[in-house]
Amino acid sequence: MSVAAPPRPKVSAYEIATRNFDRAADLLDLPPVWRTMIRTPFREMKVEVPLFRADGTIEVFEGYRVQHNGSRGPFKGGIRFSTLVDEQEVKALAETMTYKTALVNVPFGGGKGGVNCDPRTLSELELEHVTRRYVSRIHLILGPQRDVPAPDMGTNAQTMAWIVDQYGRQHGYSPAVVTGKPLELGGSAGREQATGRGVVIVGLAAARDHLGRDARGLRVAVQGFGNVGMNAALLFAEAGATVVAVSDVSGGFFRAEGLDLDDARAYLAREGGDRTLAGWGGGEPVSHADFMGVDCDVLVPAAIEGAIHEGNADSVRARLVVEGANLPVTPDADTSLAARGVLVVPDILANAGGVTVSYFEWSQNFQQLRWTEPEVNERLARILLEAYSDVAAEMRARDCSMREAAFTLAIGRVLTAEKLRGSL
Repeated sequence: MSVAAPPRPKVSAYEIATRNFDRAADLLDLPPVWRTMIRTPFREMKVEVPLFRADGTIEVFEGYRVQHNGSRGPFKGGIRFSTLVDEQEVKALAETMTYKTALVNVPFGGGKGGVNCDPRTLSELELEHVTRRYVSRIHLILGPQRDVPAPDMGTNAQTMAWIVDQYGRQHGYSPAVVTGKPLELGGSAGREQATGRGVVIVGLAAARDHLGRDARGLRVAVQGFGNVGMNAALLFAEAGATVVAVSDVSGGFFRAEGLDLDDARAYLAREGGDRTLAGWGGGEPVSHADFMGVDCDVLVPAAIEGAIHEGNADSVRARLVVEGANLPVTPDADTSLAARGVLVVPDILANAGGVTVSYFEWSQNFQQLRWTEPEVNERLARILLEAYSDVAAEMRARDCSMREAAFTLAIGRVLTAEKLRGSL
């Protein structure tokens, strides 16, 4: 049985991205011509992805790849399989990737892709067919020096392996064309946990500065128990925090003494069922509508965009929100949280661990090297903490929110690259 995805938020991803950009552009006093130059995507591609189902029927999905800005390097961004995928969402996420890569100073631009399908309703063979058909339609705009995808919602290392193979059939073996691959095909140690690890690294730094707390005794709630949310929860617990609540598409659970995360992970991996937390029973059930209001110090929205909005922002009891997902807090909710003294660590900083280790993987592929996991984690922490320090300094200098500080830094770096290239 599949479980329906939560409804799309009333505020679209593109509107969130637009308002985030405009707030920072106003602080930078960015002229209209440069606002247009930076925000306009380089290329948008829409393709049809037909799938012959096992029952003999055919279903046609829409696929997208948006290359937003490549002034600082090859386009970089995930490919997601989700019923929420549409042109506006992909454009918003591609633009957000441009600023994310700039903020952590890795040599990439921003891109994003996706197929509008529900991967939970497809067999493994059908997922492979969708992936290969999608890549066969967009392969001409991909490449290690052009556009480098990665896993995202509804995709994983196996999906990337199919992409490497399909791209290779038409262009020759080229492992650096995607990141987030299996280790056996040139993936990097530490990549699977990288985004969640980054959430924890930056979240603990913010807890120290904003709450005056270290990990011990810190109560954490994680909305979204996929790759990012699960790893963030596990690593928060490993650091000494108490994870009191988790949720996924089926609902959530709360336990003030802390949840048994290993048991939750084992439950998800069970044979049969829909592979959600439905029926787990590891704590007190919490509905989607009530989850953001659970009693915690740190709230990590790690699912979809617009999860914290003006309708539930006032219920947030956490004093620190760390954005594990892309665009999970709407601008109006941002304002509401700030007015109550809640610090929001923005997505382009908080969840940049994934793209940072993707950069490591891409570099290792070109150099035919393999770094150990401790080396990867040490380099990751250094880059993220440097970016956090830059954002904190900018926030103090401008007396603005952490999101505004992060975006002014990122947009400023993209602007510099555009000017150096002589784009006008």
